Amino acid sequence: MPGLPQPRSTATTNVDEVLLEGVVRGRKGKPVTDLEPEDVTITGNGVKQAILNFRLVRAPRPSAPPAAIFRPYVMIRWDANRDMIRGVQPGCEFEQERTELQSVLASGIFDRAPNLALVLTYICEKYFEGETEHIKEYNVAVEALGRPADFDPKRNSIVRVEAYRLRKRLREYYESEGARHAVWIDIPSGQYAPQFVPKPAPKPAPELTLSVPAPAAPASLENADRPADRPADSAPPAIEQTQEVGPLLTSISFGPSEPKQLPQPARYRYRFWIAIPCLALALCGVIAWKAVSGATAKVAASPVAGVVSSASHEIRILVGLKEGTYTDRFGKVWQSDAYFEGGDVFEGAGHPILGTRDQRLYRQRREGVFSYDIPLPPGVYELRLHFAETLYGENNVAGGGESSRVFQVLANGAQILREFDVIRDVGSNTADTRAFKDISPSSDGKLHLRFEPQINPAIVSAIEITSGIHGKLVPIRMVSREHPYTDSQGRIWAADGYSRRGQLAVRTEPVLNIDDPDLLRGERFGNLTYEIPVPPGRYGVKLYFAEAWFGPGNFAGGGIGSRIFDILCNGVAVRRGFDIFKEARGSSRAVIVPIHGLEPDPQGKLTIALRPVRNYASLNALEVIDESK
Repeated sequence: MPGLPQPRSTATTNVDEVLLEGVVRGRKGKPVTDLEPEDVTITGNGVKQAILNFRLVRAPRPSAPPAAIFRPYVMIRWDANRDMIRGVQPGCEFEQERTELQSVLASGIFDRAPNLALVLTYICEKYFEGETEHIKEYNVAVEALGRPADFDPKRNSIVRVEAYRLRKRLREYYESEGARHAVWIDIPSGQYAPQFVPKPAPKPAPELTLSVPAPAAPASLENADRPADRPADSAPPAIEQTQEVGPLLTSISFGPSEPKQLPQPARYRYRFWIAIPCLALALCGVIAWKAVSGATAKVAASPVAGVVSSASHEIRILVGLKEGTYTDRFGKVWQSDAYFEGGDVFEGAGHPILGTRDQRLYRQRREGVFSYDIPLPPGVYELRLHFAETLYGENNVAGGGESSRVFQVLANGAQILREFDVIRDVGSNTADTRAFKDISPSSDGKLHLRFEPQINPAIVSAIEITSGIHGKLVPIRMVSREHPYTDSQGRIWAADGYSRRGQLAVRTEPVLNIDDPDLLRGERFGNLTYEIPVPPGRYGVKLYFAEAWFGPGNFAGGGIGSRIFDILCNGVAVRRGFDIFKEARGSSRAVIVPIHGLEPDPQGKLTIALRPVRNYASLNALEVIDESK
């Protein structure tokens, strides 16, 4: 009958007559109360069996305790005219289900996660009451988690997050302490209604001998957290045996039965097994040839350090952008979300995102277990991943903080971020960028990025891939302006994008003693901090200054001592009491401060701070040069 569940497990026995007794539920878990004999099909070895008796009982089972909830169940008796019978095991009693729920709640796995206990208790009680149709995201939030009546699931993902955590906690429980329990609690991905399933049969140990394909095992919880649009890992092909086996098992099905495909003749199997060794040998030869030729080509094509390895090629992906492109405040063009598999897109709660001048880049995130397979021409690239934690942390809907979300990122199978926690990096509602160099596509011409949760789902907001230099980071050049600037040598200086605090100003007086006087026309002043994401390595920094505010003839007058500040790199002072006017020997004159041997902090940033001592600190431009050998 349409809507009825398929059998979840099987039992084998030798009998002349079989009595089936169980509760039949629809897709939403609600008991079906209008079953008719024609709604049930019983087959043995593909042959339809005659039902001797069919009875729908609307009373508690005789074995049920007094407190048992009354539920309709069906009793079916049929003639067992075959040696082997395969039938549906009777569904576990509510007494057993309630016992399992109490065992899980008493196990201590929710001691530090009371919300998970609330959610599990709520959805199970609804299941026991036959009200699984009421187990919806809004109801769970309001009735189980105490959210207000104006709760909006579209803006608040707390239920989805807690459901993900609950599935993971249950899976871990049944992989350890609860592994021997006869009944397991499962919450299938994509829904909130629970299922009470028999303990999955243990997986057979791999054998070297040929074996008959076994019947499908009961659903496992291994893939419970897999997103609905992500296919399960494909299983290896079964190896068939050519000798004769015993009679096939009899099957029971609710609804129209489907014809079975017959196995291929044995002669094709023998040809198949003869072909396998030949194909394996040929494949090994191809792999060996590829390895040798590929290594030779790689050495021959290896670019000299400091030379761009390929023509300029840029890909910028903005998560959640459904169509068209987006041009950010710095003139960079971002394409729509593509090349992904798995995960879901969520929008932030509306809080301002700190540490960025373009809020749009961090408003949405892909969340879950997901990957991006991005096609790239051969070459060396730089990769920048953009994140913002807008769900967890102070003033966010899910609360928590450090350790609320931890995940890892892999590029072509190699781990590039380990135990990554955005809040630990920069805090909540704050833009975070991680940079990587020497990134190349895999042998299939794609860069494979994999985001895997460790605590709660992984996230990313944007992905940026630009042409790179073999062994080094492309120099970072930035001017204190709203827009990029191309200097007299044709080099592009990016607009001010890594600053925290301060204000931009444009000065009209030309700067002397520099090849490109217009380069330093812009200025950022205030209590300044620059957080520049770079990969591990050693770097040199050049800071460009010109005093256009203080000095004789300037608007503020004064001179030496009018503006004094300290320069710190990663918290270490490199210049104390720095005075631009004094160092440059006058106003509107350029002075460059070089700093060498810097390394990024554990969060992958070069942090440059200009701390005012008298009046405001100021900066006109900066360069970051990779000095790694």
